[in-house]
Amino acid sequence: MTDQVSPHDYWAYVVQCKHGTYYAGWTNDLKKRIAAHNNGTGAKYLRGKGPVKLVYKKKFKTVQEAQARERAIKKLTRKQKEKLLRASLRAKRSNLL
Repeated sequence: MTDQVSPHDYWAYVVQCKHGTYYAGWTNDLKKRIAAHNNGTGAKYLRGKGPVKLVYKKKFKTVQEAQARERAIKKLTRKQKEKLLRASLRAKRSNLL
C-alpha cells in the first residue's frame, strides 16, 4: 500500500504522546487528524499529552477495515504494541532498499 491519498482511503494509526504512551485511532485524513491531536482538538484522551508523534499507519479501502485494525491494536498490551511498531519500522526500512 502506498501513502498516496484518496478520498476513499481510511487509516488506522498509532501516535506516541510526549510521555511515551500510545494512542490508536482511525481516520480518513491522516494529516488533518494528527494536526488536530497536536492542537488539542482531537481525542480528549490526548489533550495535554502532546505533541504526539505518528509511529504507525496502515491504509485500508473501507472504514470497517480501519476500525477493526484500530480495535485490534487497542487490545494489545504495551509490549505487543511496541513489537508491532518495531516490525512496521523494519518493513518500512526494507522497502526503502
